[in-house]
Amino acid sequence: MDLMKALKDQYVKPELPEMNVGDTVRVHVKIKEGSRERVQAFEGTIIAKKHGGLEETITVRRVTYGVGCEKVFPVHSPNIEKVETVRHGKVRRAKLYYLRNRLGKSAKVREKV
Repeated sequence: MDLMKALKDQYVKPELPEMNVGDTVRVHVKIKEGSRERVQAFEGTIIAKKHGGLEETITVRRVTYGVGCEKVFPVHSPNIEKVETVRHGKVRRAKLYYLRNRLGKSAKVREKV
């Protein structure tokens, strides 16, 4: 049991910001293109958080040019350089899958004051 705990502690990132469902975040992802590596930002609303500990994932959704795009990010992956919280949202659900069916202003999440 201690071996598993030691292995998990080795890979868990301690410097993550507080992220909750409904928050707007900017995720900086390392992308390899051939021999070069660059960082690309993906900004959107967290619609789901799953699991916990080392295998924790967040699902981030953004709508661009009228097309919804969702990406699932493993939070403790070495390919995730950093996660910035842009704004905190006020929601009353653990999963915001209902935002997939909404367009325009009805798809917005109110800001927490």
